[in-house]
Amino acid sequence: MRSSRKSIFAPGLAPIGAICWALIGFGVVQAQADTPLSAIDWLSKSVVTPAALPLAVKPAEPGIVKGGALPADVAVSTLGAASPDAVGILPVEVTGLPRNLWGLGRTDAVIAALNGKPLDGLPALQSLLITLLLAEADAPADAGPDGRLLLARIDRLLSIGALDQARALLDAAGPATSPELFRRSFDVALLTGSEDAACATLQVTPGLSPALPARIFCLARSGDWDAAALTLQTATALSQVSAGEAALLSRFLDPDLFEGDPVAAPPSPITPLVLKLYEGIGEPLSISGLPIAFAHSDLSQSTGWKARIEAGERLAHMGAVAPNMLLGLYTERQPAASGGVWDRVQAFQDFDAALSRGDTDRIAKALPLVWSAMADVELEVPFAALYGEALAKQPLTGDAARLALDIALLSPASERLSAGKGATDVRQSFLVGLAHGDISGRPSPDSMGRAIAPAFLDPQIGPDVIVMLDQLQFGEAALWAMDRIATGVQGDLRGVTEGLALLRHIGLEDIARRTALELMLLERRG
Repeated sequence: MRSSRKSIFAPGLAPIGAICWALIGFGVVQAQADTPLSAIDWLSKSVVTPAALPLAVKPAEPGIVKGGALPADVAVSTLGAASPDAVGILPVEVTGLPRNLWGLGRTDAVIAALNGKPLDGLPALQSLLITLLLAEADAPADAGPDGRLLLARIDRLLSIGALDQARALLDAAGPATSPELFRRSFDVALLTGSEDAACATLQVTPGLSPALPARIFCLARSGDWDAAALTLQTATALSQVSAGEAALLSRFLDPDLFEGDPVAAPPSPITPLVLKLYEGIGEPLSISGLPIAFAHSDLSQSTGWKARIEAGERLAHMGAVAPNMLLGLYTERQPAASGGVWDRVQAFQDFDAALSRGDTDRIAKALPLVWSAMADVELEVPFAALYGEALAKQPLTGDAARLALDIALLSPASERLSAGKGATDVRQSFLVGLAHGDISGRPSPDSMGRAIAPAFLDPQIGPDVIVMLDQLQFGEAALWAMDRIATGVQGDLRGVTEGLALLRHIGLEDIARRTALELMLLERRG
């Protein structure tokens, strides 16, 4: 991080008094620091978390407890205690979802449903998932002060790279005085370039006990290099950091001292803090192969344009960033090379320029090329969100007109943009019918269409799902439908029928239509 400074690792830097100070400052043993804290294995050990520490600051009032003479299947909760699980940022008026989203469902079952199959191939379902994760809703009946569902919701957002949304949910939960909330907030800050604010929170919050690497990192970020070095030397003397951690932190604090020495391979798993430390020693790690959340670290203006484009594409594919980010990245400047990502950039810019000029002939030539480029990285839906409306207004003919209609059908305004459009074949007729929720008299063009049709012509709901709905488990029902559709994409087309029928039954008609159109128009078959 620094280019010139005398070595801060002078002999005799850690006298007995300093060791005692360090023990008071840390107040924990290494065994606690090594305790797993999350199902997400890449979270940094930024704080030490006592076992089973609740998220609520206020102690729970005496009330009903588990055990005793109660049957095992009875949900219990603490009387008069508000659960952090009710925290959300999207009000009922925005989501259209019921306040009692989880009904009589139990926390463990809701968490299991939230951690269902990946949905990244179907943007409509991914959008619904994010909405469920962010919705304001009553906590499950058995929720307590530990906030397990809140943490699970944040973790699912982190797992799909939705860091801005996760940060908003963390902010809504209030000051990060809970170690489990803070460590997630800390890593979001590291990956989005706001680590100084996270370090400031760590410094002024007595309820947080920083783990040694995070403490040393934050001392260095604040400019207190000598304190950081003293802390590291003390921790090394007490065997409170591993040899690998000590070597990396030493190099981070004084890179000149290790000039010419080979850099050790990073540990596994790589955490956001490790990523920052390697960046600090001038040896940035590639995010290729790392979890999607790490892509945010490549969106910084200090990162090369190609890396930023590829990071934006990964995140847009997951629905974690707005399509406008792609527009900005693709049109930032003229590509200076060809092949791979540069061909996509050129195709995008050629199409955008043609559309801006209203040049119908150029649009017709550029459209198939940019559409193929977007399909290569599965970004058809973000592209449709950007251009579906404008394309629908162009006087295109032939193949270009048919492609423009497909793009309009993948846009948020599919019903309006397809109104009055004359279908030229069975496939188009079926697609337009889906956009309007009425496929009566419209033959199915293929096997996927035959799986979709019953959900719109004669939807059937199974008895297990009826029981779920009787118990007002609306959220779990929606997640079950999403999981069944994801199963259908992998080959069992009955899942498509069942999932779409349930989405329509519980009032998510728009999501059902958009999902059906995506199933027909996108190549997402397993």
